[in-house]
Amino acid sequence: MSDCADDCRLPGRRQFLRDATTAVASIMAALSASPREAVALPLSLGDAVGTKGDELTYSFPTVDGVTIDRGNEVILVRWKGQVYAFNLSCPHKNTALKWVEADSRFQCPKHKSKYRPDGTFMSGKATRNMDRFSVRRVGKNVVVNVGTLFRSDKQAALWTSARATG
Repeated sequence: MSDCADDCRLPGRRQFLRDATTAVASIMAALSASPREAVALPLSLGDAVGTKGDELTYSFPTVDGVTIDRGNEVILVRWKGQVYAFNLSCPHKNTALKWVEADSRFQCPKHKSKYRPDGTFMSGKATRNMDRFSVRRVGKNVVVNVGTLFRSDKQAALWTSARATG
């Protein structure tokens, strides 16, 4: 005879599926969003602090966030210790991208393409990642070369390396 009696009944099919779905969703959420990523990245508007030919100089961001320089059509992002500079236009149809602060992502308002803070394509009509400018750190500044734009589909290695650490 079993020691279990009535206390060891197996859950019904619906209860099992509900519990399994909750468990999988919890695990997926834990794996996909660390506490650092879960915080919304703030948006600010800014301008280059210096220019020399095709090179624009910005203060090196000290915290994660997004700065949009509308005049030069540059998006500067610090995310997870890396700094990226992007073209303001969506690579799909050149519409100005918008920052969705609550979701920490970029989105094209015209065709709804979505991108991570590092410019990686998530979903929508676009067929590639956001275009990155060449960047380098110079002391307390980051220099963005707006004459050197990398496309992930044609210059994958250059696109991947177009970032500054800080």
